[in-house]
Amino acid sequence: MPRFSANISMLFGEVELPERFDAAARAGFKAVEIQFPYAFDKEMLAERARRAGVEVVLINLTAGDFSKGDRGIACLPDRVAEFRAAVGPGIEYAKALGCRQMNCLAGCPVGNFDTAKLRETYVSNLRYAAGELTRAGMDLLIEPVNSRTFPGSYLRNSGQAIAIMDEANVPNLKLQYDLFHMQIMEGDLAKTVESLWPRIGHIQFADVPQRHQPGTGEIHFPYLFECIDRSGYPGWVGAEYVPSVSTAASLDWF
Repeated sequence: MPRFSANISMLFGEVELPERFDAAARAGFKAVEIQFPYAFDKEMLAERARRAGVEVVLINLTAGDFSKGDRGIACLPDRVAEFRAAVGPGIEYAKALGCRQMNCLAGCPVGNFDTAKLRETYVSNLRYAAGELTRAGMDLLIEPVNSRTFPGSYLRNSGQAIAIMDEANVPNLKLQYDLFHMQIMEGDLAKTVESLWPRIGHIQFADVPQRHQPGTGEIHFPYLFECIDRSGYPGWVGAEYVPSVSTAASLDWF
């Protein structure tokens, strides 16, 4: 089976986030990921991870203000300075946590932005962030997300993501492939993983349509997990779902 990590921004919500490192370890996870750790002291989180004996394998760069509808700002021409100012603090959090990968959400443009300008801004920001992460010995990831959960999302499918990566042309830029989002947008998950795994830096999953644990929807996870194993993909596979029951009761798949 793949190496599974627990996204503790979504799992183990029965306790506060600092307590979730221990909860994940008790459940048998060797690694965790955090969407946005920035509301907490980075040294405190790092100590909690060390004490629990779990590796932090992924965090996100700041994606703007979720309470105001932001779902990433990397492609937005009017927020370039804000995006770039957030890269340094993000790297400091990743360093403290021992994390070697950071995900960058493109965003959901609202208004009359020119599509060419959106792409130009996105590629330029990715080159900037990837350069900063290179100096820190880290990889940058980009994640296509579905337009049902994230209306207006700019980066929507794996083909578009690969084209953006090719244009940016930086060696530490990789694909974050989320099975939940891509089942909604493109399907053909097994074939995509098998063909793209050398360019994938991280995989995440939840079942469709409700984003709950495996076995609650339409995706055949045992087959997909076998495909991931066969593909040669060496990275972590992150459980990033909303449990429909308690987290402990949702882990039968694990």
